[in-house]
Amino acid sequence: MTLPRVRSAALPLTLLLAFALGAAPAAAGSALATSRPTHSHGRAASGWLARQMTGGSHLVYTYDGVTYPNQGGTIDAILAFAATGTAGSHGARAVAWLARPHVLSNYIGNGTTESYAGATAKAMLAAEVRGINPATFGGVNLPARLARLLTRSGRYSDHSTYGDYSNAFSQSLAILALSRRGGAPAAAVKFLASSECRNGGFPLDFAQKTCVSYPDATAMDVQALLAAGWAGRAQRGLRWLARVQRNDGGFIASPGAAPNANSTGLAGEAFAAGGWFRRAASARAFLIGLQVGCSGKAADRGAIAYDAAGFSLSTAVSATAQGILGLADVGLARLSARGSSSGAPHLACAS
Repeated sequence: MTLPRVRSAALPLTLLLAFALGAAPAAAGSALATSRPTHSHGRAASGWLARQMTGGSHLVYTYDGVTYPNQGGTIDAILAFAATGTAGSHGARAVAWLARPHVLSNYIGNGTTESYAGATAKAMLAAEVRGINPATFGGVNLPARLARLLTRSGRYSDHSTYGDYSNAFSQSLAILALSRRGGAPAAAVKFLASSECRNGGFPLDFAQKTCVSYPDATAMDVQALLAAGWAGRAQRGLRWLARVQRNDGGFIASPGAAPNANSTGLAGEAFAAGGWFRRAASARAFLIGLQVGCSGKAADRGAIAYDAAGFSLSTAVSATAQGILGLADVGLARLSARGSSSGAPHLACAS
């Protein structure tokens, strides 16, 4: 999951942009010409994302001149496809690729000397969204593996010789995945709730001297708390997100940064999950403003740029995957690929 090891793929995509350079598109051939046109912003984005997959099955990233499989990014694509009900064949191939034993173990760890909480939870969520039993996914019992990573404090932590990189994303993904299978342990939910900062937001990293709220972490934690039935605590997080949402609907990842699609997509999805639909609509409008339209190059149409600087393939893959979540208004607790169409739509344009 990190670079140079494979660990970073389980972390939020906004933290991975520095590593996600040069994502290689699939050799799609005539995919653009044969896919159906759509006027839907979310479906057009999903179709573009599908066409970026290597071999039509997975995403990759290039770091320091070396190309690596991007398991975490591929899962984000699986979730995005399900959110828009499109690219079902790409989602099926992607989850089959993820279930290959060597692909899965390089992401979640071998289960003995290395086990990564965030990656395990994220893989479990991907299996559930695709309607696959996570207890037999890739020959691994993911719920059992995750249970072994629960500490006495209620925190899901990595077991690794490289250190513990678990954070708010790890905890919220675990609670979300487990909520779809009868519920997360009360201690895990209580631990997440207790990490709340005084202003109502949530930090990315636990046990810091100063509690600093981050939009990405808060958006994920809100969804987890809603799924676990902690609506009051989730509403406080949503109120904090509403206070820091910009007038244009966007969100920044950190102070001084420009508003970006990744953070806005996650926050928009959290608003939708919590029933804050006006705020979700504002986030959606910001995301649509970053989408490449009919005036852009044909191969880029439908993609969502990372920020107002414009389209760049090095950042658009992750920005599109997470931006789609803010366009689709479907929370992770209810997300399902059931009934998805197989095609990868392209944006309907006159020429």
